[in-house]
Order: sequence, then C-alpha cells, then structure tokens
Amino acid sequence: MKKDVQGNGPAGAVYGLGFIGAVIYFISTAATFWAGVLGVLKAIVWPAFLVYGAFRYLGL
Repeated sequence: MKKDVQGNGPAGAVYGLGFIGAVIYFISTAATFWAGVLGVLKAIVWPAFLVYGAFRYLGL
C-alpha cells in the first residue's frame, strides 16, 4: 500500500533558517547568560512575534 503524503519541507526549511537567524541575533545582543537563554526561547517562538508585529502594524 502506498500512502499519498504531502510534505511540508519548504515551510520547515523557512522556519529552520529563521530559527537559526533569530538565535544568532538574540544571543549576539544578550548582555548576560540568562538573557541569552531567554533569547533562545524567543527564537523558538519567533513566528508569533512576526505575526503580532504585522497585526499591530496593520491595526488589527
């Protein structure tokens, strides 16, 4: 039996590259170790920051 599976590879690649970029940005701007740890946590949820900023900009 063959399953018909649709992949989400490109979306995962975009998220992965965004995650790496966000980790580099947040860690490079961190002044302390714990700010760096918080930066890694922020990098995990970077799409939420992006959507929030877009909605705020659009006034929604």
